[in-house]
Parts: sequence; structure tokens; C-alpha cells
Amino acid sequence: FAEMADGGSATAAGAAESEGGLLAELLSPINLFLISLCLFLLYKIIGGRRQPSTPSKPRLPPMKKRDFTPQELQKFDGRGEPETEAGRILIGVNGKVFDVSRGRAFYGPEGPYGIFAGRDASRGLGTFSVDKDAIRDEYDDLSDLNAMQWESIREWEQQFEEKYDYVGRLLKPGEEAHDYTDEEDVKEAEQNRERTKDD
Repeated sequence: FAEMADGGSATAAGAAESEGGLLAELLSPINLFLISLCLFLLYKIIGGRRQPSTPSKPRLPPMKKRDFTPQELQKFDGRGEPETEAGRILIGVNGKVFDVSRGRAFYGPEGPYGIFAGRDASRGLGTFSVDKDAIRDEYDDLSDLNAMQWESIREWEQQFEEKYDYVGRLLKPGEEAHDYTDEEDVKEAEQNRERTKDD
């Protein structure tokens, strides 16, 4: 019996020793670091999905659709207060005018494409130029551009159609402005609401 008791106590001592060894191994500095890192990453993954509760800036109401001469378009260069009508930013692309006010970081006075604010940006977008030479004060028929530059303009036009509100046309000299109906504005506003849900 004495041997069995010694064997039993040896087994119990071995189990306690291996338990202590496992605990010591888990509490080693490297393992503690790895466990902490895993917990931190798990927190970031789960906690990172929540949206911050910062109040969003008020958006300008949708602009009533109308047509613009190049001179009328220049009034919408975003130099006024951002949340006011004077802060609205319009850009012409391939004869269409878009309200890009929500892209102020790009098209506002301090943005990388700010030179296009309140202007027809077609030439600059087609030639990949943000120089003053790429902008005209008068209507620009773009007749000197090549096929590749026209393709670039059409690609930009598509991007603007997908992302920003279409607010009218850029008029050629002598062209009459279209009188848009309220029904067209309501339909356009509904489409814009659907588009902003996706943003």
C-alpha cells in the first residue's frame, strides 16, 4: 500500500506540477502580449463597425434644375459659406452642370480641383490639366480635342452622373434655356435621395 500511496501522490504531484507549468507557460510575457493583441484586434473589429456620433453638417437642399451660361456658372464657385447658397459648387462637364458641393474637399476653393469650381471643367478633365489654361471664361466647343481626350471627358461625365446631382445644361452662345417642370425636379429629387442612401 505504501508504494501505491507513493505512486498516487507522485501522480498527484506530477499533475499539480504540469498544471503549474501550463499556467506559468500561459502567463509568460510573450503569451500575455499575444493574448492582449488578439483581444485588442477583436475589440477593433467589433467596436470599429459603430459609426461615430458626430453631428453631420447640414446639406444644402437640392437645387432647382435650370440651365447656365458660362458667366452664370461662375457665380457657383464655392467661395461663400459652405452651408449657404453662396457656398454651392457647380461644375460643367460635357455640356452638363453638376452640383458637386458635397465634394468640397476636392472641388472647393482649397481643393486639388478647385480651379474647376464654377466653370466648364471639360477641357481640363480631358487633357488631365488643372492649369488656368484648361479653363475658358466663354463657351468652349472643345473642337480641338482628340478622340482619346473626348473619351476621358465621357468617362468623367459618367463618374459625375453617378456621384453628383445633375442640375442643368451649360448653354452654347445663342441657345435658349430649357424651362424645367416641377415634376422633373420631384423625380430627380427622388433619384438623388436613392443615390445618397448608397453613399
